Amino acid sequence: MIKFIATDLDGTLLNSRKEAPADFVPWVQAHPDLFIALASGRQYYTLLKEFPPIAGRLIYIAENGGLVIYKEETLHIDSLKPDSVEKIITYSSSIPNTTLILCGEKSAYSRPVSKEIEYQEHLYYTRLSFTEDLYEAARQDRIIKIALYIEGRQAARTASQYFSDLTGIDPDITSIVSGAEWIDINNKSTNKGAAVRAIQKKMGLRPEECMAFGDYMNDYELLANCGESYAMANAIAEIKAIAKHTAPSNEEAGVMQVLRERFD
Repeated sequence: MIKFIATDLDGTLLNSRKEAPADFVPWVQAHPDLFIALASGRQYYTLLKEFPPIAGRLIYIAENGGLVIYKEETLHIDSLKPDSVEKIITYSSSIPNTTLILCGEKSAYSRPVSKEIEYQEHLYYTRLSFTEDLYEAARQDRIIKIALYIEGRQAARTASQYFSDLTGIDPDITSIVSGAEWIDINNKSTNKGAAVRAIQKKMGLRPEECMAFGDYMNDYELLANCGESYAMANAIAEIKAIAKHTAPSNEEAGVMQVLRERFD
């Protein structure tokens, strides 16, 4: 019996206009026996405002699994070493068309940027501070993830060229392409699957009692740690290969189609 459901947001629950299915909130309200988690690369404070009527019902798997909060209690956190954060700030500063965002426990931090890039940042980071001194910001917070916004939808190319091997900076960190314009850097131990395992331990859940939905590589471990896994029809090939099932696309409210078929 499924007791826990985790869904990615962008490209999964949300359509290309960043809209959730209209029946998602009523469906969650109608199933109080299920644990429901939002599993995203987004900031906790951004996730918290996504569905106000059910905010207290949801488990928040934020920053690609680096932070898990349920009912205002931190269940799991995996922060980067301060020295590694400073090295990444320095290293990325010379990479063209790249904007760095430090994703901390208390806030996200960015250097001042154009209005266009600021708009993209605020899509994912509600609590965002602008500062010329990212090094000082890093010293004042626990940094869970470093997000890189790559202009021109060139994240995959930039990741391959600059971030494929970070062992010289820190052998315990890694990068992952989380969208056409985004690269995320975090500890190798940080992923949505590790977050799910922490939740399973806390809630006494077995993998076969868990269901997950995803579309991109930052969902790989999420799907691998849930017995019932769904790749969206719009998912990349690697996610379709690991998933047990395929759901209709995010443009067709595929998550809700599956939930209604499986539980209603």
